[in-house]
Amino acid sequence: AAPRPAHGCGSGALLGRFGVLLQALLALCAFSTLMLKRFKEPKAERRPWRIWFYDTSKQAIGALFIHFANVFLSDLTEEDPCSLYLINFILDATLGMLLIWLGVKVVSWIVQHKKYTSLVFGEYGDPPQAAAWIGQCILYLLIMVFEKTVISLVLLIPGWTKLQQILLGYIPNPQLELVLVMFVVPFIVNAIMFWVVDSLIMRKYKQKDTLDISGSTETPRARRTEESQVLLSPDMDFDQSESDQDISGLWGTNQKMKQPSYQVVI
Repeated sequence: AAPRPAHGCGSGALLGRFGVLLQALLALCAFSTLMLKRFKEPKAERRPWRIWFYDTSKQAIGALFIHFANVFLSDLTEEDPCSLYLINFILDATLGMLLIWLGVKVVSWIVQHKKYTSLVFGEYGDPPQAAAWIGQCILYLLIMVFEKTVISLVLLIPGWTKLQQILLGYIPNPQLELVLVMFVVPFIVNAIMFWVVDSLIMRKYKQKDTLDISGSTETPRARRTEESQVLLSPDMDFDQSESDQDISGLWGTNQKMKQPSYQVVI
């Protein structure tokens, strides 16, 4: 085996005390973006805390699987584990993101075609059922296993060693390299990935076409028509009242003209 280069992380650095501290800090900061995303949602469409937990926990399980898979794969060779972890992470954030999107679309189509309503991402029933959440977690985890398998096969292509030397070869300090690999770059990329994936797997709130008002159902078009009629109703009443008065006046005059006249002679 080729000797490990002088620069870069040593063996087991990713799971050392400093590495674990960075990973815990990364998890706290990255998932705080999902909290921010919830408060950015419109109040009418904001998810309850339980639904939000069900949605985000699927990402947490998938992210933990990908993270530990990358840590495991990075220590399999004699190469710098930090640079190898970074390559895995970059592939997960680019090609892997495309695979996740494709997997979510395919699984969603199959679930809707088979009419497995409890497995539709973001739908947990009313009231929310833990069984639906568990089923969706399993589906999402299968998507992540598919994504990581494809990325691992891509890494078997020769030429990645040269890219490893280019990425972090100019950083002489192993601690600085570990901070860049395990916190700075993953935080930026994970924040974007979590935001995008959460939008993919959350329930899509669409504007309802009907509104239930006093037990009646109205379409938006009918509601707009009714509003316009309400706005025009004073003028319409005024015109109607005038026309009624005119007609009643004419009718009264005609009745007077038609009544026979009597002359009394004393």
